[in-house]
Order: sequence, then C-alpha cells, then structure tokens
Amino acid sequence: MGTTPFYVAGRPETSDDVVPVHHPYDGREVGRTSYATPEQVERAVAAAAAVADEVAGLPAYRRAAALEHVSQRLAARAEDVARLITAENGKPLRWSRAEVGRAVSTFRWAADEARRFSGELQRLDTDASGAGRLALVRRVPRGPVLLAETDLPAGAFSVLPVPNDRAAALVTDPRLPVVSFTGSGPVGWFIREQVPRKHVTLELGGNAAAVVCADWSSTVDLDWAADRIATFANYQAGQSCIAVQRVIVHSSVYDAFVPRLVAAVAALRTGDPFDESTDVGPLIDETAAKRVEGWVAEAVAAGARVLAGGSREGTTYPPTVLTDVPRTASVWAEEVFGPVLVVTRATDDEAAFEMVNDSAYGLQVGVFTRDVRTAFAAHRNLRVGGVIVGDVPSYRADQMPYGGTKGSGVGREGVRSAMDDYTEPRVLVLTGLGL
Repeated sequence: MGTTPFYVAGRPETSDDVVPVHHPYDGREVGRTSYATPEQVERAVAAAAAVADEVAGLPAYRRAAALEHVSQRLAARAEDVARLITAENGKPLRWSRAEVGRAVSTFRWAADEARRFSGELQRLDTDASGAGRLALVRRVPRGPVLLAETDLPAGAFSVLPVPNDRAAALVTDPRLPVVSFTGSGPVGWFIREQVPRKHVTLELGGNAAAVVCADWSSTVDLDWAADRIATFANYQAGQSCIAVQRVIVHSSVYDAFVPRLVAAVAALRTGDPFDESTDVGPLIDETAAKRVEGWVAEAVAAGARVLAGGSREGTTYPPTVLTDVPRTASVWAEEVFGPVLVVTRATDDEAAFEMVNDSAYGLQVGVFTRDVRTAFAAHRNLRVGGVIVGDVPSYRADQMPYGGTKGSGVGREGVRSAMDDYTEPRVLVLTGLGL
C-alpha cells in the first residue's frame, strides 16, 4: 500500500514518519500518510511568507478561477472522495457524498464572493470638517493562515499532517498572523492564550438543543420534528458539533412527541458505513465509543431512563434516547459527540429557553414553532451563534455566518464571514474632491 503524499509549497512529498489509517468500523488498514518533518514544515512556512505580498495583490479573476477549479475537480472526483471520507472516519456513504457535494458548492460560492469582494465607499462630509472628503474602505489579507490553503502561486498551498508537538511551533510562528482551529475546547483556548497578539478563530463544538414549542402540535408537525431530530442527532454517529443532543419539549405536546421520536430513532439502521442502507456508522475509535458508554451509564446511575439504544458493540454505539437526566450529568452538560439524545419537558417557552442557555456552549439551536413572536424571542434571548426556526440546529449554509459564543469559540465560518475574519480593513481618505 502506497503512502499518500502531503503538499509542501504546492508539491507532493512524503516522509519516513509513516502514519497508517484504519477504518473505524472493522479496524482494517485503508491507507497511509506521513507526518511532515520539521524541515518540510519550515519550507512550507517560508514559502508562504515569501509569496504573501504576491498573493495579496492577485486580481479577483485569478482568485475566482482558482476556487472554481477546486470546485470542478472535487465534482469530477466526488465518488472517490466520498469513499475516502467513509474509509477514514466511518461516516455512512450517503453522508460522505453529501459532504463532498457541500464542498463543491462552497468553493463555487467562494468564487462568486471573490468577485464581489469590492470594499465600501463612505462619505465623510457628515460633519463640516469632512467636507470634500471621501473614504474607501477595502479589506486586505492579514497574511498566511495556519490551515489548509487554496492553490494560487507556488508557495501559497501547503497541506501538512503534523503531530501535536510540531503544531505548537506553527501556532507561535510570527510569519503566520492568523490561526484557525476546529477541535476541543481545552486545546482551542490554550492556543488562543499562547498567541494573544494573533488573530485566532476557534470552532470548538457544542451540545446543541432542539426546542419543540406548544404550537408545533399537529400530527404532520410532530412527525417532521421527530424525523429531523432523530436523523440529525445520529447522522455522523453524533460526531458533529451541531448534532442534536438535547431535546426540550413543551409539556402540552411531550406525550405525543416522545413516542414518535423514539420510533424514529429505533428505525435508524446501524452498521457498515459502506452499506448504502446504513444510517449510523461507528464512532471514530473504540475509545470514543467507550466514553459515550460511560457517560450513558453515569446518567442512568443518577436516575436517567433509557428509551432506546444504550448497548455498545466495539466502535459502534446505537442511537440512544434518554429521559429524566439530571442537568449535572455529562450527557446534558458536556458535548457527547456520540449518538445520544436527552429528552426533557418544559412548562413554557421561557423555561425551555432557560434550559437551552444552561450550557457552557452556544453554537446553534433549533426552535420548532410557527409563531413569529416566539421565533424573535428565541433570537433575542438564546445565547447562541444561530437560531434555526422550524428545523434542527444541524442546518447550516455556507452563505451565512456560522460560529458560536461561550465555550463554542470565537469568529465565524461561512465564506463571506471567513473572508472578513482573515482580512482587516484599510481605509483610503481622498481629500479636496469638491463633493
């Protein structure tokens, strides 16, 4: 089995530090890559710093063309890439295909945004001192970003698999003024503390809630909510920062809704992620599955009841529904990152929203309501980065800002929002124009 290369300044390379990749479902080796050496890392960073000014000066059409090229190449290799994702992380093939499709769309959207990224004109004659003056505000790159970059001039594109001990030096390297990190909270906040003068964006996860309000009471509405919540609590075996974890149901619809939810969860098929009929695959490894098992056991010992699932088999943990869970239990207070749903009831919207906010995280929330006043109250009162009305918190589109508050991180993803995060404003004031 050959070793898949990484990229140093746009050129494929490998090293002798080989890393085997094992399929989470059955443990077989599905590929090999290698860690970049310190020398390779240095060459990549030096090359990025050397072309920073050149890249900053590229015209919009060249940026857009590069992004369109990525979109087209991903589309052409969509099935191969989807199967690679499934082999590496155990995501069911149907969801891997969806991920590739989203990547194709995101790069295409980014190409459009590259053409629209034009800056802003501001008139300054709002006071007498500004008469005859006009400001042009444009955004300019902060510099090379510590993440996988897009190919433009040689040196601008490097993909470097590195272990944690080598990543630490990259984080503090002054030639990389921006650090973007997606992962665990302790690591993310540690990174930010190490580089207080850098621009750092963090996407650190959550324990997303879905609220089912009293007006969401028809048979059609309850069936829709149950199906969506069951699917998007488990679609990546719960290994998504916006997977539904907590379900808060108004008391007036609780008894009608919960059996529907349990039935929808029980109908999900768990198994080989390469099987086209599989809905829920394995967790990333057995350690992760054992942790989820332990958290469920902790909740049950504290009085929780298991309504579905609850029995691990190797790396696979079945879709599980719990009720009567204390708020001190890990499955309520922390990010499960596994296929576990916690269901509880609320007496009214205010109580439901208080439960949503009873979290160290604040990424997104889904609110099932048709009442526009409730929707605006949720938007006003919930301490999260996004409120999704009429659907699960797992919905996102790359046209919109995506990110969280509190322990969920800082900064926003989404093409346009990320462009703002990775650039800074530079103002040009024109004087004596006789305006």
